[in-house]
Formats: sequence, structure tokens, C-alpha cells
Amino acid sequence: MHPTIGQIGPLTIYSFGLMLAVAVVVCSSLLSRDAKKAGISQDIIFDFVFWVILAGIAGARIFFILLNLGDFIANPQQIIMISNGGLAWQGGLIFGGLTGLFYIKRKKLSLRVMADLSAPYLALGQAIGRIGCFLNGCCYGREVSWGIYFPGHDAHLHPTQLYEAAYLLAAFFVLKYLQKKSLIRGEIFTVYLMLAAAGRFMNEFFRADHINTAVGLSIFQLVSLGVFFVGLYLWRRLHRPAKAAS
Repeated sequence: MHPTIGQIGPLTIYSFGLMLAVAVVVCSSLLSRDAKKAGISQDIIFDFVFWVILAGIAGARIFFILLNLGDFIANPQQIIMISNGGLAWQGGLIFGGLTGLFYIKRKKLSLRVMADLSAPYLALGQAIGRIGCFLNGCCYGREVSWGIYFPGHDAHLHPTQLYEAAYLLAAFFVLKYLQKKSLIRGEIFTVYLMLAAAGRFMNEFFRADHINTAVGLSIFQLVSLGVFFVGLYLWRRLHRPAKAAS
């Protein structure tokens, strides 16, 4: 595909890194705009995004390395080569989520409000990032005659990166629509968890860059199932009728 966009002097511009940067700029700007309407300082939002993104990328990389430990032990120099791709959404969600929770508590913000404001842009950021995966040629799909030709694999493959990008973009619009309709704080984030997990679970059936576990599913599918049911549990708790006073 196009793992490098170009070069400026000694600086190489990698497509994966460029799309990550685009995702951060676009999503933080839109989130800041929405937060301002909710009476939250833009400075707080930019600091929040900075720490969450930093922790999310680190967590996504660590999780990916742990799941492919044998390969990285054999080639330890690849650990820091994030420009080649290799981020696991689930690890990013865990590390980024914990960091965001700490920051929200420290600034005494509403957890549910911040989660709902951020949810659509988590989906949008992932969608933009998947375009970077497509350009980079990572996160590739199984071979199929009508698929897109990937020179690095010398084969026509399912463009699983584009499948997920399209799905997450649709999820973004669904979440933005729900923001206008939902009256329950925290609901948007729980819907994001379920949508993102379901999309990743289904997309894994078309991917070729993983090894299935003993139950016939990839480790990413098993984790996605866990995330989905956590989201479903939280959604049901939010919709549980309040007990009538005795």
C-alpha cells in the first residue's frame, strides 16, 4: 500500500502516524467544541485528550506486544516501531479509560458527562486510525478473489481496515444522534462500548493476522465479547427503574 507518505529532509512521514495525528486533531477539536457548550473549559479538554491519547496508544501497543510476545522477543527492535502499526483497541480502551477516569476525578468533573461527550469521538478517531492501517497494510484480511490487492502480501485481501472504518464512522453518527435524544447520563458511552465491541468481533472473522484460540475465536474476539457484555450490563443498570420509596 502506502506506508510512507513522503519525506521532508531526514524526516519520514508515515501514513499510520499521520492518520493518528489527524484523528487526534479532528476529534480533540470537535470534543472541545461540544464541551464548551456544556460549560467545560477547553483547556481542561485538551489536557484530558492529551493524557488519554498518550495512555491509550501506550496501552494499545503494550497489549499488542503481549499478544504477539514471541515475535517481539525474536525481534525486540520492533517494539518501538509503532509506525509499522500494531495497536490493539482493547488495550487502548483499558489504559486510556483508566487515565481518563483519574483525570476526571482529579478535576472533579462528571464522569458520565465526560464519557458521553467523548464516546462519539472515540469511534470517529478509531475510524480515521483504521484508514492509517489500510495505507500501512497492517490489520489485513483473508485472501479473496475480488478483494483489494496488497503488494506486501502479493494477494487480493478483504479490506478489513476499510470495513471497520466504515462501521465506526456509522457508529459515530449513531452516537451523535443519540446525544440529542438520550436523557440518561452515561448511556451514550455504554452504547459506544457495545457498538465498538460488536464491530470488532464481526470484523475478526474476515481478518488473517491472528491465531484462533481453542474455542475457535481470536483473543481479540474474546476480549470484545467481554467489553460488549460490560457495556450491556452498564446500559441495563442505567435503565433499571428506581425503587419506589417505602
